[in-house]
Amino acid sequence: MTHSIDPVMEFLEAASVPRDAWHASGTLDAAEAVLAEHPEVGGSGIYAAAVLGDDSAIKRLLATNPLLAVTKGGPYNWEPLTYLAFSRYLKLDRGRSDGFMRAATALLDAGADPNGGWFEGEHQPKPTWESVLYGVAGIAHHAPLTRLLLERGADPNDDETPYHTPESYDNDALKVLVESGKLTDDNLVTMLIRKHDWHDLDGVAYLLDHGADPNHQRHWGFTALHHAIARDNRIEIITLLMDRGADPQRAQEGRTAVAMAARRGRGDILRLFQDRGTSMALDGVDRLIAACALDDGTAIDAIREAAPHLVTELQAMDGMVLAEFAGNGNAAGVRRLLDLGVEAGAVFEHGDGYWDVAPNSTALHVAAWRMRPAVVELLIAHGAPVDARDRWNRTPLALAVRACVDSYWSERRTPESVAALLAAGASVDGIAYPSGYDEVDELLRSHGAGPP
Repeated sequence: MTHSIDPVMEFLEAASVPRDAWHASGTLDAAEAVLAEHPEVGGSGIYAAAVLGDDSAIKRLLATNPLLAVTKGGPYNWEPLTYLAFSRYLKLDRGRSDGFMRAATALLDAGADPNGGWFEGEHQPKPTWESVLYGVAGIAHHAPLTRLLLERGADPNDDETPYHTPESYDNDALKVLVESGKLTDDNLVTMLIRKHDWHDLDGVAYLLDHGADPNHQRHWGFTALHHAIARDNRIEIITLLMDRGADPQRAQEGRTAVAMAARRGRGDILRLFQDRGTSMALDGVDRLIAACALDDGTAIDAIREAAPHLVTELQAMDGMVLAEFAGNGNAAGVRRLLDLGVEAGAVFEHGDGYWDVAPNSTALHVAAWRMRPAVVELLIAHGAPVDARDRWNRTPLALAVRACVDSYWSERRTPESVAALLAAGASVDGIAYPSGYDEVDELLRSHGAGPP
C-alpha cells in the first residue's frame, strides 16, 4: 500500500482490498487506526461513505449531486460503487451488511454501472478486468449484494468472478450466480474445477446438480476429474464425479486420469476405476508406477522380468513419484518404490506450490508436512536424511511441527511424525519453540529445545 500524507487517501487505501497482494488478504486494523486518529475521515465524502457502507451519507450526498454516483476519484480513481465492492469492510464486517445493501441500491438508482470496475495491470501482457461483481461475489462472498448486482444487469462472465467465487466454503454467493441462469457453460465448469482446489464435496455436488459437465475441457486443457486428481481430492469427490459420468480416459496433455492417479500414488482411485470397468492399460513406466500404487507385487514382478528397463527408468526419475506417493499417504506404494531401488532421499526438484512443497524437497519433507506418520517412519527406516533442507531451508522436523499448528489438514493432526524424527536424531536447531501445541512442545523440550 502506498501511504499518503492525506489521511483520507490513506484511509481509502487501507479500507480497500490490497492491490499489491491477494485481494482477499489483510485486516481492518490499518483502516481503523486511521479512523481512530482522524475520525473526520469517515465523513469526508462519497468514497469514504462507500467503503464504510454508510448509506445515510451516500443518500445525502447524492441528493445534492446525483452525478457523484459516476464520478471517479480517490487514490485509485474509482467510482463509488467500485470502492464499495472492493471494501474490506464489506468482506470483514458483516454487521454493516444492510447498510452496504442500501448504499449500493442508492448508487445504482443514481446511475452507477453494475458492470463497472477497474483494470488490474499486474496481469500481463493482458490486464484483467476486476468487475464490481467480482469484488462482491469473488472476494466478499456477499450473496445479497451479488443478487442485487445481477438483478441490475451485472454480467458474471468476466475472467475473475467465476474463477474466484468458489474460493470459500460459504457457497451462498456462488449459488446466486448459478441460479441467475446467466453463467455460460464454460464458466459453470470453471466453478466446478475451482471447487476441487477447495476440496469442497458439497460445492462439487451442487455444481454437478446444476448442470456443470465433468467432461467439459476449458482452455486449460483438463477436466474436473483431472483437476480433482491433481489436487489430491478425497475418494468421495472422485466417486461423485464418476457417478455423474466423468470419463477417466479423457487425456490431459496425453495423460489420462488413470495415469495421473498412478503418478500421484492414488491406489484408492485406481481401484475405483477398476471397479467401474475402466480400462487400466498404461504405457511405459506408468504401468510400473500403477502397480506400485496398487501394491500389486505380482504385476511388479512381471514388469520387472519382462521390461527391466522400466525399473531403471523409474530409478532415474527425480524424487517426484516418491514424494507424490508419500504426500498421499500410500505407505505400501512407497515401500514398493523403495524396494525397486528408488532412493529414500531422492530430491523432488520442482516441488508443488499448491501444497507448499518447496523445490528440492525430499519425500520425507512431504510426508512430514502432509502429516503422514507411517510414511515418515518408513522413509526414516530406509535411510532418508532427517536433517535435509529444502530450497526454503526447512527441515522435515520444522515442517512436521508446522503441520501440527499451521496447516489446513488439522483433522490429521498428530505428534507422531515429530516423535519419529526426533527419535531418529533430527536436530531441534532453528525449530520454533514453543510451537503452540502442547504435545509437540513436550517432545521438543525433551530433546533440548527451549531455554536451558
